[in-house]
Amino acid sequence: MIEDKPAVVCVFCGATPGNEPVHLEAARTLAQEFHKNNVQLVYGGGTTGLMGEIARNLVALSGPKAVHGIIPRALVKVSNKNSNGNSNGNSEATTNGEGKATERVISSDIEETGIPESEYGVTTIVPDMHTRKRLMATKVMEGGKGSGFVSLAGGFGTIEEVMEMTTWNQLGIHRVGVVLVNINGYWDGLLAWVRNAVKAGFISAENGSILAEAKDVTQVWPKLLEYQVSRDRMQLNWGQE
Repeated sequence: MIEDKPAVVCVFCGATPGNEPVHLEAARTLAQEFHKNNVQLVYGGGTTGLMGEIARNLVALSGPKAVHGIIPRALVKVSNKNSNGNSNGNSEATTNGEGKATERVISSDIEETGIPESEYGVTTIVPDMHTRKRLMATKVMEGGKGSGFVSLAGGFGTIEEVMEMTTWNQLGIHRVGVVLVNINGYWDGLLAWVRNAVKAGFISAENGSILAEAKDVTQVWPKLLEYQVSRDRMQLNWGQE
């Protein structure tokens, strides 16, 4: 992590808005907090749900260079120029009712030239989920003081991503904070599982604090700045610290 650079924070969150407006409000407030503190956002590249909300709001405040979306090719739907797609690739993603929806719609001409800067920032299309997560982590580790990972509300993909980054911290792959934004107790179940795993001896008490909780969005930035590495994390050489 480079100290004289702006902080880079990767936010994991749902590609849908959920049923409670408070989660969309949390995404908007987090964008405002990032703008106030010159934080650059890395996110999953979608234009819908909480993803689209935080990206669009931060671009409106800080400009497109402040947001970098990274999305796998399989989650991008290509439409004809005169159909649902448009020249900026900002159409709402859709689903056929079977499983996960695509997270972004682009027109066929954009597919050939690449997605330009837009109200959702800069976008990189990658071949698969593993490349997406690796690039996200790399961007964070290249950032300045306060860089880290934050999770708003989301589903299976969100919890998988935040837990992988928590595991990477324990393994010594990175040394930045991982913060759950626990609005209306959304993450209470996960935090209870961590406490139970510590009690049962599967996670050490020190490592139980790797995953931090913010009950209010305004707590996120201070927690990232104040984050202290667990003394019990694994001392492994991954060739990047």
